[in-house]
Amino acid sequence: MTFGETLTLAAYFFVLIILAIYGWHRYYLVYLYMRHRDKEPLTGPPIDPPPSVTLQLPLYNEMYVADRLIEAVCRIEYPRDRLEIQVLDDSTDETRSIAELAVRRLAAQGLDIKYFHRRDRTGFKSGALEAGLQVASGEFVGIFDADFMPTPDFLLRLMPHFSDPRVGMVQARWGHINQDYSLLTKIQAILLDGHFILEHGGRNRGGRFFNFNGTAGVWRRTAIDDAGGWQHDTLTEDLDLSYRAQLRGWRFVFVPGLIAPAEVPVEMNAFKSQQHRWAKGSIQTCRKLLPRILQADLPFGVKAEAFFHLTANFNYPLMCLLSILMFPAMVIRYNMGWYEMLAVDVPLFFAATFSFCSFYMVCQREIHKDWRARLKYVPFLMSVGIGLSINNTRAVFEALFNKQTDFARTPKYRIEGDSDEWVGKKYRQSVAVQPLVELALGLYFTATIFYALANQIYGTLPFLVLFQVGFLYTGLLSIVQQYAGDPVVLSTQVASGK
Repeated sequence: MTFGETLTLAAYFFVLIILAIYGWHRYYLVYLYMRHRDKEPLTGPPIDPPPSVTLQLPLYNEMYVADRLIEAVCRIEYPRDRLEIQVLDDSTDETRSIAELAVRRLAAQGLDIKYFHRRDRTGFKSGALEAGLQVASGEFVGIFDADFMPTPDFLLRLMPHFSDPRVGMVQARWGHINQDYSLLTKIQAILLDGHFILEHGGRNRGGRFFNFNGTAGVWRRTAIDDAGGWQHDTLTEDLDLSYRAQLRGWRFVFVPGLIAPAEVPVEMNAFKSQQHRWAKGSIQTCRKLLPRILQADLPFGVKAEAFFHLTANFNYPLMCLLSILMFPAMVIRYNMGWYEMLAVDVPLFFAATFSFCSFYMVCQREIHKDWRARLKYVPFLMSVGIGLSINNTRAVFEALFNKQTDFARTPKYRIEGDSDEWVGKKYRQSVAVQPLVELALGLYFTATIFYALANQIYGTLPFLVLFQVGFLYTGLLSIVQQYAGDPVVLSTQVASGK
């Protein structure tokens, strides 16, 4: 072999091994969950007298869902003299009048609900939460994003967990109002279920750190203050504060049986924007807090899990590198003998991908009676995860090179049923060069598939198809949905195979 071929294969196998290690980490999360499966979070007795609670509703240009959110929160059952609601509106459009009108209407009914508007969006969401906290009266603080519809019994079921004075935060599980709207929403629902059931469930019950998700949870006010308050040097203020609070010794509780319904993005570009923000904020938090976590007086298992949690998004640049290397590595290995290639490459791919399948299979089995019918979406789930690698790699490098960007909110269109439509509504996000790169990679893998077929390297085909479909789907859907207002262009449902 030439030096270039050796270097190519060395890089290829290095990337595969790292991805396989993170793949095996998914098995560990499943192990943590199953080992502690019976450790349901214990609900303490109702706190008597009921503590005061402030519910914060941060808004920014949410004209379609603001009224729905405010109405739902005002239906939460809790002693009225102990409940305060803050609508923290940084909006610059019609949302202001919609939200303010809703607040006035409900305040006239005797609810303690207040409307706050900031002209200066310093700190974005975390800045709004901090500003609201300065005038909040509650001993506990709950937060709901604009796309949520909490159930009336939310506080009655959640607050007893705070009977333990060491508990600083209690997180509910997200539900999915519109999960059956399209293939994209089904995929997101499965992704989020895995995050909550197995990641949160395994970490929390196994004594590891886990994070508040920015919404559908309640904080003890003293825990926020003790951890240093809301800070806005990352795009994931929730993840940042969570680790700081747990480093201070506060205990968190995840309640999987309490579900807060929410709307998942129906548009690929909105989904990408959300994933970009989460990936970038996660790496920013990693840079900020991982050294402190590793130096803290914590058990090795807690440190190791925090390391895997906060560094997981580094897999996306590795995935991009793997995508580029797969074809030249295949050619080199084929010339060496394709039986040897299958004996080495396929097991590594299998280790990296089968853990993904089993992770989401276990998750769906835990929460759905029809879990077998849902498994057909897992290959699409893997493909979309691969297709996001360009989007999230950009986020990772922006975080590493400290590129400052605004907090890009995820557009919500009040899509609740199959007949609801988002085409023609405001907040559509434009696409730039990125979808073209994704399409180019999709075509690259199409050519790689033809090479594998021509040379009868059939064992690699399932993996190659995952990459091909992932890049073509994310790239094409981004472009198609940007111009979905044109009647000639397919809508979300058609484009996503519904």
